[in-house]
Amino acid sequence: MYIGPQKKGRFITLEGIEGAGKTTQLAIIRRCLEERGIPVLTTREPGGSPVGERIRALLLDPAGEGIASVTEVLLLFAARAEHLAHKIRPALEQGTWVLCDRFTDTTYAYQGGGRGVDPGRIAVLEDYVQGPMRPDLTLLFDLPVALGLARVGKRSLLDRFESEEERFFEDVRTRYLAIAASHPRRVRLIDAEAPVGQVSDQVRKQVAGFLAGVDR
Repeated sequence: MYIGPQKKGRFITLEGIEGAGKTTQLAIIRRCLEERGIPVLTTREPGGSPVGERIRALLLDPAGEGIASVTEVLLLFAARAEHLAHKIRPALEQGTWVLCDRFTDTTYAYQGGGRGVDPGRIAVLEDYVQGPMRPDLTLLFDLPVALGLARVGKRSLLDRFESEEERFFEDVRTRYLAIAASHPRRVRLIDAEAPVGQVSDQVRKQVAGFLAGVDR
């Protein structure tokens, strides 16, 4: 949870493997909040700031083979530091709720689970870059890897991560589920294998429950 003076805004993140449908559901969450008069900022990682978007292009470039795992982690946290300084923290301090497509759980899942980076090293960078700040709510869109990759395969051009082998994403999914088990109050599982309308219903239910517990 973000800790700051007289915090009003809340920080909600969306996580999941490729093909989980996060982008569609982010729009649903935004609508749920705006209908209640809550100011909302939507953003994404890697990216979210001018420097972050340039780093994103480097990390996702299909031609960028051979980037070392440690380089990936450091680039992700460099982008995250810029994102926090120029977009996320200012918005929260002004009372705006922030919806972010991916955040640090992605680094634990993709670089920790998929690449095999020591999670302890990721945690050191997390504390250094974020301090005590953590999301207030994380929706984890979970589905079988084969289904997610089948959905992604319909796209015309795959980025560097989307082009990974199925085994990579199995490891990513396993780490995501471990994160959810370790943080049950913050991370809420969404069955992303269900039809899109049912997924949206799950999202609305989770957001409504979260709102009911927030003292605005």
